[in-house]
Amino acid sequence: MRALSLLFVVLALVPLLGLANASYNVTSIKVNLYLNQNTSAHVNETVQVAITNQSVAQYQANRLALNLTLSQWQELIGSALQEHIINPKGATYNFILLPGPVVQSGTSYRADIVLSYDVSNVTTVNQTSPRVFVYTLRPSILNFQHGASGEVLNPNTTFNITIPSGARVKTVYPVPDWPPYGVTNNFANVTSVAWYYGEPLSKFEFIFVVNQSIRDEVGAFFLTVYQALGLYSYLIIAAVIVLFILYVYYRASK
Repeated sequence: MRALSLLFVVLALVPLLGLANASYNVTSIKVNLYLNQNTSAHVNETVQVAITNQSVAQYQANRLALNLTLSQWQELIGSALQEHIINPKGATYNFILLPGPVVQSGTSYRADIVLSYDVSNVTTVNQTSPRVFVYTLRPSILNFQHGASGEVLNPNTTFNITIPSGARVKTVYPVPDWPPYGVTNNFANVTSVAWYYGEPLSKFEFIFVVNQSIRDEVGAFFLTVYQALGLYSYLIIAAVIVLFILYVYYRASK
């Protein structure tokens, strides 16, 4: 029994034994930030690593160890493997780390490691008119490389922001690298913007606007009523409908 327990311990440690000897190089980082109307956001980060021939077997062994944490993968890959959207006023949740398969190209090897998570309180929102909501991204959520003047994208990093369906971009700084025509048409019909390779983000600003439809406004009103009154809200709505029907019937009977 003791020998069997020892075997399980050894098998659990096998993926970690080569951490110090493995050799990897981060070749690119792609950060996709998908903004929601409830001020939260979903994030997908793809970190591509080049793997030496001697480290392929070790990477594959660690990939099969589904219980490895982010910190253990950071020991393996390096500090570039991190969450680049961090909100000090909120929290990340629904975190998933997916190390991809090894891809061979000639004599070189590479793999993509995907970080997927949600973040709360990414934006602030102000209602400027009855159905117009203005969202401003918090610059403090960015967790990229820190340069002399502030945040800056790494030379091999792409940062992409996608706004909610039906929203429109109002203000962007610095000027995005994509789409190239965004500034000339005042970002009309633009749903995503991106910055590439070493772009300084020290004075970052991103604002988008949501024009709520009457249908959504009514739905939001009833949702607010339900959240405040719970099941009693249905009774109140039912009572209003009954009174309206009785009023119509009374008027018609005259």
